[in-house]
Amino acid sequence: MSGRPFKIGVAGTHSTGKSTFIGKVRSALEGKGLKVVGVDDLAKRAHGFGFPILTEHTFESTLWIMAECMRQEAEASLRADVILVDRPVPDALGYLLAALEVSGRTQDPRRIEQLTAIARAHARDYDFLTVTVLDPDIALGEGRDTDARFRFAAAKHMTTIMADFAPTVRRMTSSNSNEIVADVLQAISARSISSIRSA
Repeated sequence: MSGRPFKIGVAGTHSTGKSTFIGKVRSALEGKGLKVVGVDDLAKRAHGFGFPILTEHTFESTLWIMAECMRQEAEASLRADVILVDRPVPDALGYLLAALEVSGRTQDPRRIEQLTAIARAHARDYDFLTVTVLDPDIALGEGRDTDARFRFAAAKHMTTIMADFAPTVRRMTSSNSNEIVADVLQAISARSISSIRSA
């Protein structure tokens, strides 16, 4: 590919098929000879530094995750044809809003506005965004947080945020992931063709 890398963001609460979908996309892209660089879920890394996560998410932990995601995306742009982001920047805001709702905590509205501005602006940097739809019949993955109320709140907030920030976001269910993989490939192909024509 010529020009800047094609950037894909996959948002959604845990155990909703993100990892399986990302594996499919990576395999399909690498099968076409494209260099894919992944930006993985950063919450565990944040927690390793001592930041609270899940229902204890704070402004600081959310800001760190957003900033680190953007840093890794920028670094990946130096060597990738495609950047594949597990939990794009707006996803972190969804988790914070869910944590505040479930825990009953409040946050300075100015800080929420700051995070919202960052997430909204950066959402435009993704060439393709998808958000997973929570299916309560799909079992939680091993070692995942079992707080069902928080999981549903996170899914609700992420769906709302992504629809607001990125009106063309694709909603991924357990039955349409292959269709969305095909849409990703088509979008990349169209971008490559338009890049060649404009060169």
